[in-house]
Amino acid sequence: MASLPSTPQWRLHRQGISAPLGDDPAITVRHLLAVQAQDYYGSLWAVGLRTTGAREADVERAIAAGRIVRTWPMRGTLHLVAPEDARWMLALMASRALDRDRARQERDFGLDARTTRRCAEVITRLLEGGKRMTRGALYEALVERRIETDGPRGLHILGRLAHEGLICQGPREGKQPTFVLLDEWIPPTPPRDRDEALGELARRYFVGHGPATVQDLAWWSGLTLRDAQAAVDIAKPALSPHDHDGARYWFAGVAEPPAPAVPAVHLLPPFDEYLVGYKDRSAVLDAAHHRQVIGINGLVSPSLVVDGRVTALWKRSLGRQGATLALTPLQPLRKRDHAPLARAAARYGEFIGQPVAFDAD
Repeated sequence: MASLPSTPQWRLHRQGISAPLGDDPAITVRHLLAVQAQDYYGSLWAVGLRTTGAREADVERAIAAGRIVRTWPMRGTLHLVAPEDARWMLALMASRALDRDRARQERDFGLDARTTRRCAEVITRLLEGGKRMTRGALYEALVERRIETDGPRGLHILGRLAHEGLICQGPREGKQPTFVLLDEWIPPTPPRDRDEALGELARRYFVGHGPATVQDLAWWSGLTLRDAQAAVDIAKPALSPHDHDGARYWFAGVAEPPAPAVPAVHLLPPFDEYLVGYKDRSAVLDAAHHRQVIGINGLVSPSLVVDGRVTALWKRSLGRQGATLALTPLQPLRKRDHAPLARAAARYGEFIGQPVAFDAD
């Protein structure tokens, strides 16, 4: 069995970072299967980075048109997914988060089955007919109907109904997301049985994230290791294995990635799939820097990747003259990295439609 080529090089290629996936943000999301999206503007850049010529407004238009859906398909976390993938992903993986939180929601917030049904009935009546409402407006409407939303209870109500596939996020009103009925927002899709969904999950994950291990798939999906292995077993005809350092990696797609430009520099947003898509990040992140990049609370910082490895963190501030990027190096930048870094910053500036400069400090 062939030894594994450079894992960072493979992942940069398969994720569309070293070579864009196309000129349509919806195609990019479909290729990756899911893009973590609790940081809204970061998720827009995650898609734009991988899409030829995309601007922030292009990605937002795709979301507003329902060509990309923002919902909670796995790990209890917001993701961008293609509309045809939303239902089967929710059915396969969101139940894990529901089962994990059910007892606590009932104990701490009184969200038993009867109360949850009442919330679902009320929200269905509020949103049916193509209506959309912000979180605040939904909370007010629920309180008017004697359903309390104080503290985190409102969040748990909406999260529960999103995991059950009743609602998802729709277009934004200003800076606020709205909620819509999932079945009204996206076209109908045929149901998949569990084995079919598991096989599709594994095949699509390794297309967009390979090479990766079964453990990586289990982490990313939130499924058990047993289910992740079952998914790989079902998808094996479409996968290729590679053994490396005692671990088995899987990938799907082209046999060899193209050689990247050297040096290759990329500005990744927070929670980018290049880091969050794997349980084991050692191929791209030094252990000594792990806590600086991925906080104890699970927050994944925006990062600068040079030749496939995380070498710095970055932070954006917006002003009247444009955007300023402040770098926090994790290791010294080489002189030869300066020109490609400037090109990466210019591309980001094109995406947000503002000039970009680096903090002189």
